[in-house]
Amino acid sequence: QVQLVESGGGLVQAGGSLRLSCAASGIITSIYAVRWYRQPPGKQRELVAGINSDGSTNYYANSMKGRFTISRDNAKNTVYLQMNSPKPEDTAIYYCNLPSRNVWGQGTQVTVSS
Repeated sequence: QVQLVESGGGLVQAGGSLRLSCAASGIITSIYAVRWYRQPPGKQRELVAGINSDGSTNYYANSMKGRFTISRDNAKNTVYLQMNSPKPEDTAIYYCNLPSRNVWGQGTQVTVSS
């Protein structure tokens, strides 16, 4: 059974940093692209960033460019989202996703205080 588990969320001050992890099991993630999404309170889920299978290509939503970095360690079956200089509007539940398999994690809450 394919499973994604996010971790690393919590409370962070604006301007700080936080690293989220997405650990996969039941699948060899090195052959799959992975995406991070988020869902702010009262809003729809939105794409944050994506990375291809070998980590050579990534992309970001405009509001995250220059602040967030997606990366992966295929030896650990893990994808990361480094959040630098977060803002209060980055407060959301963050999810990782395997788009080709339509698999989602349970999400991790990130709260950014001003």
